[in-house]
Amino acid sequence: MTDKPLPQPPADVLYDEVKRLRRAVEELSILNDIARAISASLNAEEIMQTLIRKSIRAVNAEQGVITLVEEEQKSMKTLIRTMVSSAGAPAFHMHQALIGWMHLNKKPLSVDDPGNDARFRGVQWDNNIKTLLCVPLIVKSELRGVLTVYNKKDGQSFNTDDQRLLAIISAQSAQVVENARLIEEEKLYIKMQQEVGLAAKIQRDLLPRSNPGLQGYDIFARTIAAQSIGGDYFDFIPMSDGRMALCLGDVSGKGLPASLLMANLQATLRGQTLVSQQPSQCLLRSNKLLFDSTSPEKFATLFYGLIDIQHHSIHYSNAGHDWPFLIREGNAIERLKTGGLMIGLIAQATYEDEEVPIQAGDLLVIQSDGVSEAMNSNHEQFGEERLQGLLLEHKDKTAEEIIDIVIKEVRKHAGAHPQSDDITIMVVKRVQ
Repeated sequence: MTDKPLPQPPADVLYDEVKRLRRAVEELSILNDIARAISASLNAEEIMQTLIRKSIRAVNAEQGVITLVEEEQKSMKTLIRTMVSSAGAPAFHMHQALIGWMHLNKKPLSVDDPGNDARFRGVQWDNNIKTLLCVPLIVKSELRGVLTVYNKKDGQSFNTDDQRLLAIISAQSAQVVENARLIEEEKLYIKMQQEVGLAAKIQRDLLPRSNPGLQGYDIFARTIAAQSIGGDYFDFIPMSDGRMALCLGDVSGKGLPASLLMANLQATLRGQTLVSQQPSQCLLRSNKLLFDSTSPEKFATLFYGLIDIQHHSIHYSNAGHDWPFLIREGNAIERLKTGGLMIGLIAQATYEDEEVPIQAGDLLVIQSDGVSEAMNSNHEQFGEERLQGLLLEHKDKTAEEIIDIVIKEVRKHAGAHPQSDDITIMVVKRVQ
């Protein structure tokens, strides 16, 4: 008895099997290439370019794009858009409607006739888009990006094999794409920190480099920003007649916007000090300039005084600022209140000024509200009464020592509670 030969499968079945195996080998090759590219590069842009090129090759498409997205207040924000196109193919625009659909469904999407697809009624597609295939890039159940390919080169629609392969690629690549998003965020953060650092340096350079050496007076000032850059301001501006302008201000807001307004205020005051003989006149003009050049919510409190060492007096105007302490011999205390509204608040603000004598041994302390309003963990403020007590207790010390003591006590009071506002103090002491 002889064995009968096994029946041979038809030629078309063999052809289909060979075709299936060849595609499987190609898919494995593509996935292997992607894995090697991911492991060989740390550059996010290079990795995404590789992913797109391999995806285009895998499904025989004209163009591919990866769009990284971020959910922000229930809307999708495009962070990065990386594209690869075949030679001569126009650059298609990733429509926001696709991003929205992916956000809601988080599954592959194939569109064979974009202009007539019921899911995207009213969407204006690029005329040359015939077919497209989108797959989501999911990380920890969140949509972090969309991989989209456009127009098969043979004019056919994307099939189920294309969709399956692109879904495998997206599943393997999602974490890499997420890393790319994080890298871009880190780059932006580093750039922002560099810009903030530069702004802080510029701001420090705008402040006086040294305290004025006025004969018979001990003058010192210091500012401590609550953030990298602050909105408090102090200045010493010499005048042609021998007087010295003392300025201490607190602009609205914090951080970079406040620092820009501070620089504007400083430039304005320096310019007006040269042409204004009276404090009220200087503040009147400065208010108009600041009001015209800033938005309505931007303003500043300001103490502006002209110290005259010949007649030993200070001629001042207070624009809504914390009242300075003028401590006389015998511990009598005056508060310098005369002035008007904050600078830049309304266009037609008017200001009054007053001239008071400074006698030997008198102590003038000008401070921002970051001193008295410094809070501890129980939300208790440092307070003006406590500040006044410190000044009376240590009024015989030097101007710098008094400032050091006040700052030390403010920090002691705040404890672990973070500094919430800029702290600025200026001390003027007549020593003879």
